[in-house]
Amino acid sequence: MILTVTPNPSLDRTYEVPSLDRGEVIRATGERMDPGGKGVNVSRAVAAAGQRTVAVLPLGGAPGALVADLLDAQGIEVARVPVAGATRSNIALAEADGVLTKINAPGPELSAAEQELLLETVRSQSVHASWIACCGSLPRGLAPSWYADLVARAHAAGARIALDTSGPALLAALRERPDVVKPNAEELAEAVGRPLATVGDAVKAAEELREMGAGAVLASLGADGQVLVNASGAWFGSARVDAVRSNVGAGDSSLSVMPTPSDLDPSAVTVTTQVPVDLVLKEPVA
Repeated sequence: MILTVTPNPSLDRTYEVPSLDRGEVIRATGERMDPGGKGVNVSRAVAAAGQRTVAVLPLGGAPGALVADLLDAQGIEVARVPVAGATRSNIALAEADGVLTKINAPGPELSAAEQELLLETVRSQSVHASWIACCGSLPRGLAPSWYADLVARAHAAGARIALDTSGPALLAALRERPDVVKPNAEELAEAVGRPLATVGDAVKAAEELREMGAGAVLASLGADGQVLVNASGAWFGSARVDAVRSNVGAGDSSLSVMPTPSDLDPSAVTVTTQVPVDLVLKEPVA
């Protein structure tokens, strides 16, 4: 069983619009509503692959109840942590040319009691978990050290833990040696404090995160692919995509099936230990 932890889940509303014109009334051509948050996306990908997953979520108000209902409809078990504040609602506007504009709400502020209940719920639910995936930003009220505390508790319980977060929360958690961290290119550049222009730059940055405590680093590089760096070496993977509709949730989903060379279908994905270190990233990160 894969246990996911999303400290700041959301109810995501997406509207398809012909174009985004400021100050005008825009009529949507389509709409959808989804449970959101990085850990939620991991659970959805795991469930889609036919595996059991439990999502630990602090939920409050009508939006929180709807998130739980939507996940239940997808066959995903929810370990609900009741909170006084309402779960945030995010808005995405998808234009016909593929441009996506997102408005993410801050979410509720968790009290000290709610924070402890969240940690305790993770502990109680982790008994039968093969992995715990902790993902996303921290809501108001949680200190950057909160993930570090969670990693320490997970390891004390004998669980393996994967962490997908950024900024001070990522750096603080590294001292507790998470088994896997999954930054994107921008988050990786921020963690090492310098720009990344090539795949080689990304590999070097990933190696530095391992020196800081990460067991393995799975870095998503957008359209360029992904690099995996662990104690055995470095791998680079890329996949053919004929038409890109959206990259939202792509990195989250990849964590749910963290690749090893033997796992991947060579007809669809190219994986090599000959990492193209000189390959210039299509979107270099400053």
